[in-house]
This record gives sequence, C-alpha cells and structure tokens, in this order.
Amino acid sequence: MSATLTLSVFEIILLFFGAIILGITIHFTIASRRGLKASMSDKDEVNKFRDEWKSRYFNDIELKDKEQSILKDQLNELKSQMSALKDQFAEAEENANIYYIESDEMRKENKRLKAELEAMSQVDNTTITSTPDYARSSRPDYLEQLSIAQNNLLEHNEKISQLLSSIDIIREKEEWHREMVRNNEALALEIADLRMKLGEKEKEVTSIKQKEHLTKEMTSMLDNAYNEFNVLQGKMQKLELQVSSSKMINMEYEDLKETYHKMNRDYDEQKQRLQQLLTDNQQAQSQLLETEDKLREANFQRQQLQKRVAYLEELNSDMQAVSDANKKLEGQLKRIGELESMLHVVAEERDELIRKVDK
Repeated sequence: MSATLTLSVFEIILLFFGAIILGITIHFTIASRRGLKASMSDKDEVNKFRDEWKSRYFNDIELKDKEQSILKDQLNELKSQMSALKDQFAEAEENANIYYIESDEMRKENKRLKAELEAMSQVDNTTITSTPDYARSSRPDYLEQLSIAQNNLLEHNEKISQLLSSIDIIREKEEWHREMVRNNEALALEIADLRMKLGEKEKEVTSIKQKEHLTKEMTSMLDNAYNEFNVLQGKMQKLELQVSSSKMINMEYEDLKETYHKMNRDYDEQKQRLQQLLTDNQQAQSQLLETEDKLREANFQRQQLQKRVAYLEELNSDMQAVSDANKKLEGQLKRIGELESMLHVVAEERDELIRKVDK
C-alpha cells in the first residue's frame, strides 16, 4: 500500500508540475498575442501617419514645383523685358550721339552766322556813314532807292534779332541735350545694377534647384526605408504564423524583439531625417519669399525705367522740333543771302551814280 501511495504522490507531483508548465505556456502565449496585437495596432497607426505624411509631402512638392515654374516664367519675362529695355537704351544712345553731332554742327553754323552778322553790321555802318555825303548831290530817284535800302536794312536788322533769339533757343535745347546725356548715363548704371541683381537671382534659383534635388533624394531614401519596413512587417506576419510550437516561441520572440527594436531605431532615424527635410523645406520657402520680394523690387525698377524711357521719347520729340527750327533757320539764311545780293546790286548802282556825279 505504501508503494501505491508513493506512486500516487509522484503522479500528483508530476501532474502538478505539468499543470504549472501548462499554465505558464498559456499565460505566455496569451501575453505574447496581446503584445503582438498592440504592436500591430501601433504599426497600423504608424502606417496611417506615414501615408498621411506622404500625401502631405507630395502635395507640398507639387505646390513648390508649380511656384517654381511660375517663378521661372516671371524670370523669363523679366529677361525679355530687360532685353527690350537694352534695345531701347541702345537706340536712345544712338539718337543722343546723332543729336550731339547735330548740336555741334548747329554751334559751328551759329558761329558762322554771328561772324556774317558782324560783317554785315560793319558794312551797314559804312554805308550809313557814306550816304549823307552823296545824298545832297544825287537825284530824287537815288534818294528813294536809299530810303528803300534803309527800309530793307531795318527789316534785315529785325531778322537778325529774330535769328539771335532763335540762337538763344538753340542754346536752351543744347542744355536739354546735356541733361539727356546725363540721364542716359544714370540709366546705364541702373541697368548694370539690374544685371547684377538678375545674376544673384539666377544663383538663388540654382541653389533652390539643388535643394529640391536633395529633397528628392531624401524622399527616395525614405521610400526605400518604408519598403524595408513593409518587408519587415511581412516577415513578422510570417513569423507569427510560424509560431506554433512552444519550444520556438522564446527564440522567435527574441528575434522579433530585436527586429522590432531595430525597426524602432530605423523609424527614429527616418523621423529625424523627416524633421531635417521639413526644416530644409521651410528654409526653401523663406528663400522663395525673399526671391518674390526681390522680383517685386525688380518690377518696380522696371516701371521706373519705363517712365524714364517715356521721358527720353519726349526729349526726342523736342529735338525733332529743334531740327524743324534749324530748317526754318536755313530758309531765313537763304533769305539773308538774297538780301546780301540785293545790297551788292544797290552798292553797284550807288557806285555807278557816284561815277556819273563825278563826271
């Protein structure tokens, strides 16, 4: 009976240990499943957050691409406008050179006119002083001719005064021309400054393109990391399916722990990279805002240049008016030549009359 009693106690002990082992295994399996479910729910949340961030990031990239395309179009328009302004400025320089040459010719012609006027005034003085000696002994016809000559001389003097006033007007136009030359020089300096600013903006655009290239590379790296993350998730699911025996649970669970920790570390690294990309994106946005401000300044300067070009066109019209006045002066000079020829004829007739009186 003692033997049977010892056997029953041994069996009881074995059954007790078996029950303990079974309870431990059941508790371990239930706890592991709960932990895996919680980890899977966390992974689902991470995947949702990742998908949301992906969609936001790609939307931001599309918006930035559109903004950059608009900025490029604006830069191209600004370049075309600058080329048009350069052409207009070259035309203005050519017109200024032509006007300068014409003004030099007008100065020379004015000097020549002054010399001729002085010579004519001297001739008139000599004729006026010499006429009273011969007027007493001349006939009435000769006196009438002398009175006509005096009237012509008075008209001639009036025309000379008009020519002098026109010479003063020409001097004023020359001063306007000098001011226009100074304005052209100032415009040339401003155009050089605009060229420097355009070069700086092109450099900024190239730097922004480089940053976009870096962001694209980082997005590709993130995509690779997410793909690896998905592969690890697939492996974890396969391992969950393979966890059937109680002997392999501990090893597989430890492996899953290691992979999970690695995955968390990778996730943290990718998160840091994402934050770095976000900071880079913010810097790129600030730089884009600065470039937009600079473009506004360039547009304002372009408007100022257009106003100055309009002012140059007005000066061009004034110079055309000066050329018309020069043509009128040429007609008056022809008239003066005719008067000189008439004076020569009168002088010859006077000499003939003097000779006749002497005889």
